Amino acid sequence: MSYLSIRNLSLRLKKGPALLRRVSLEVAAGEVRGLVGESGAGKSMIGKAVLGILPPAVEITGGEIFLDGVDLLRLAPRERRRKIGATAALIPQDPLTALNPSHRIGPQITDRLVDILGWTRAKAEARAVELLAEVQIADPARVLRQYPHELSGGMRQRILIASAFAAEPRLIVADEPTTALDVTVQKQILRLIAGMQARHGTALLFVTHDLGVVSKVCQRLSVLYSGMVVEDATVADFFAAPKHPYSAALLAATPRYTDPSAGLNPVPEAVIAAVRAEVAAFDKAHHG
Repeated sequence: MSYLSIRNLSLRLKKGPALLRRVSLEVAAGEVRGLVGESGAGKSMIGKAVLGILPPAVEITGGEIFLDGVDLLRLAPRERRRKIGATAALIPQDPLTALNPSHRIGPQITDRLVDILGWTRAKAEARAVELLAEVQIADPARVLRQYPHELSGGMRQRILIASAFAAEPRLIVADEPTTALDVTVQKQILRLIAGMQARHGTALLFVTHDLGVVSKVCQRLSVLYSGMVVEDATVADFFAAPKHPYSAALLAATPRYTDPSAGLNPVPEAVIAAVRAEVAAFDKAHHG
């Protein structure tokens, strides 16, 4: 059974174009679903819509978002925040901007547990120490007393991962969580997220532009172009034989690090023109 079910979700700028076009996808309990596509394809907007953190300039124009069988869009704002806060969490893209520079690390993990889940401060602090140890941070009690600027980028990202898992959410949205890190640290963080997800059995919506990452951590993926899902497949089927021409071109454009002599293969203009025409036809069919 799907823990997250998005059905025909459409978003647009309040004074501008469509951002998502009737997007539908499912994430089963304990499954890792990848969202891939170019910058601006709408990947992060899906995660923001699920978590109720869309920018003020963006509006939902249609569709449903079911979380654990409950349509979030039919709930009153306070009920929606409570439901999302108790069952879902975010691993953001940039740990330096996501953490408050004027607060120590400890409260940035424990305050949510106290305020949303009603835990005692002592219980929340014990949980924070336990989680920092799980994400392989040495001397977690000392780190909880430090400020974000005193830590490396990799340590800050580990803290955000620990914070996301703190309340044992059933769903986590990981919004390009390795983008701001160097390649060596990226690999460590990916292994860490995969291990945490497997141990906790959490459903994971993994937003990325990197198909190499998808191949390592996801079971299924959705490929987006201009706010429209052009392919939905298992990772094994996608890498064996992508069905949509844009998906095939995107896969062919992935750099081959094992072969330094191989050139880059940009997505052909003919493929871009064809998928743009597909989007235009979709818009005409649904908006007259």
